[in-house]
Amino acid sequence: MRVTASAVSLNVDDVEASASFLKRHFGFTEAMAADGFVSLSRPDVGFNVIYLRTGLKTLKPESLKARRADGLIVAFVVDDIDAEYARIQAEGVNILTPIETEAWGERYFQVADANGVIVQLVQWMHAPGTTA
Repeated sequence: MRVTASAVSLNVDDVEASASFLKRHFGFTEAMAADGFVSLSRPDVGFNVIYLRTGLKTLKPESLKARRADGLIVAFVVDDIDAEYARIQAEGVNILTPIETEAWGERYFQVADANGVIVQLVQWMHAPGTTA
């Protein structure tokens, strides 16, 4: 198998609200859009984020039509977590989980868009499995 692209697809009630959030605060651009669908990209991310309107008639299998992106975290590893935290605060984004550092070296914070999709920015302070 040869993978030529990858994406994560999330079902949300308001596609435009989630898309606008990623475009405005995280630098994504619209790669493609249609009624109830938008695909966003960034050249440095390695996958597209796709939002599908919950209940979209073309969504298969049928059982997915009522599901939402509840409980998912879209995480991006960054080089300077403290600068990103300050930037997001300055932009007035509501911080869901304030910045903290886990014992295993993960320094992170979380925000949520209008549909409740959680976006987490992470910086590894030391390699996983090692101590600082």
